[in-house]
Amino acid sequence: MTASRAGGPRERYRAQVRAEIKEAALEQVASGGAGAVALNGIAKRLGVSGPALYKYYCSRDELLTELILDAYADLAAAVTAAADATAGAPARARLHALAAAYRDWARAHPQSYLLLAGPPSPTYQAPPETVDSARAVLGPFLSVLAQLRPGPGAAALRAQLAGWAQTTPAVAEWVHTFAPDGDPGDMLTGAVTIWARLHGIVALETVGLYTGMGFDPAALLDAEVDALADGYGLP
Repeated sequence: MTASRAGGPRERYRAQVRAEIKEAALEQVASGGAGAVALNGIAKRLGVSGPALYKYYCSRDELLTELILDAYADLAAAVTAAADATAGAPARARLHALAAAYRDWARAHPQSYLLLAGPPSPTYQAPPETVDSARAVLGPFLSVLAQLRPGPGAAALRAQLAGWAQTTPAVAEWVHTFAPDGDPGDMLTGAVTIWARLHGIVALETVGLYTGMGFDPAALLDAEVDALADGYGLP
């Protein structure tokens, strides 16, 4: 039996070149932010012509999308591993573990995290599959947050998110997949809140804005997780 095309020399070479292109793009992100990604610059770094590079990625946006999908998949795997490792532990302890896994991944992959921290460029339009990938990161948080009960201060947010789940089948399916027995409004309130706090803390750390401030960002993250757990009645 002959080897499949996907495993043949030509496809292996193509995969290697695409990996080199993505590595070069992340170096551009590191030096100039997501907006610095440019196919011509990558071609020059790899010693190939611009047209040759377009055989692998037809546009800068296609390259950015693949980098973003890769980052979401890797981050989702890290968060899922933390959820699996803490199965059976108290919900608050699990929330701390998932938050730490999120931060640890961002610290280990700052260039990739910067691609997730905001639109890579004013003209970039994220395709629908990036939404599903982002939800995969927050999915493990939903199951951990099934026991929370948002207080009166979050009533308006909870009502809006409960309505979102009721009117958007994809959201309802996502919630049901990760936490079939929980209240969608409660869990979405917790997930959106923890995501906002995580993103705020980790994004500031990733760009170095805590430097010289005299505290460990891990302590700030722990404090925010406990504040959320206290405010939302998470045991």
